[in-house]
Amino acid sequence: MAVICFFISCSEKNEVVDVAERSAMPRLSATDVVTLVSDSGVTRYRVNAKVWKVFDKADDPYWDFPDGIHFDKFDPNMEVDAEIESKIAIYYTDRKLWDLKDSVHAMNLDGEHFECDELFWDEKEKKVYSNGRIKITQKDKIIYGKGFESNQTFTKYMIKRPEGVFPIEE
Repeated sequence: MAVICFFISCSEKNEVVDVAERSAMPRLSATDVVTLVSDSGVTRYRVNAKVWKVFDKADDPYWDFPDGIHFDKFDPNMEVDAEIESKIAIYYTDRKLWDLKDSVHAMNLDGEHFECDELFWDEKEKKVYSNGRIKITQKDKIIYGKGFESNQTFTKYMIKRPEGVFPIEE
């Protein structure tokens, strides 16, 4: 009897999950992901994610990064010259659209910092935008606003409704 109790107590518990829809189940699930993206043999980007799930059978196929994502862009000397990160990210593969959520931070090639709660990156249109509040920290000032649109390198941007105190030269 003691031997039977020993085997029962030491056995692993396997749970069977009933998934009615294949679209609700990820095809791929990976942890602690670091990937490099190159162009013509030159490394251009590094992507870091704690969790990456691929939902390829969903109605609108997507990649889910529930624990956040961090992108680094490299200059020709392999120095990081721009970056973007968020606590949650979803990439819609067919639409080529990133939806970055929760504490989105970006830094452009000029060292300007962008902060918002949600940011969309449309790869097809090569633009970045947000309908929410944005904070842009430049070398000599901070700009606040609501609604934002930019090229994908954050070098040419427009705040739709700027807010705050703005110094003007006479």
